[in-house]
Amino acid sequence: MKVDESTIARSASYAYLTTMNLLEDDSVVMSKVRDLCAGIAQDQEYQDLLAQVEKFLGDDEARLSYQSVHEAGQQLNQKRQAGLELPESEIAAFEQARAQLLANPVASDFMKAQQSLETIQMTVSRFVGMTLELGRVPTPEDIAQASGGGCCGGEGGGGG
Repeated sequence: MKVDESTIARSASYAYLTTMNLLEDDSVVMSKVRDLCAGIAQDQEYQDLLAQVEKFLGDDEARLSYQSVHEAGQQLNQKRQAGLELPESEIAAFEQARAQLLANPVASDFMKAQQSLETIQMTVSRFVGMTLELGRVPTPEDIAQASGGGCCGGEGGGGG
């Protein structure tokens, strides 16, 4: 069977249109996505995390301290990756600046909030991704297996 370019183009166009129908504003999928987003945005825990981020963004001292420690950490990593010897004085200065940053409750709360928000995003993305891969809603066992945790380890496992 000979397949010409117009057949390939029609197939690609059909796949694109099918995907686009799923993503139309009035589709069931997009309605559920909006419901999910509304649920997240209205959740009190999410609101608390957002408040911690906003508090951090409004605190110049905490922001500058965070930025300074972050940049110093990047510089140390670049030197290490380049195979350069890291002077003890630079490591000690970084550790001291990091300890001061963690002692600042606004910065510390921000870093915890940031980590929590990233975990929420990764978890939702993983769940949706697994649904697309499996063609069904993943079970807790599917999630545990994908996390490499089995029944008693990994994220969401029963061994906590």
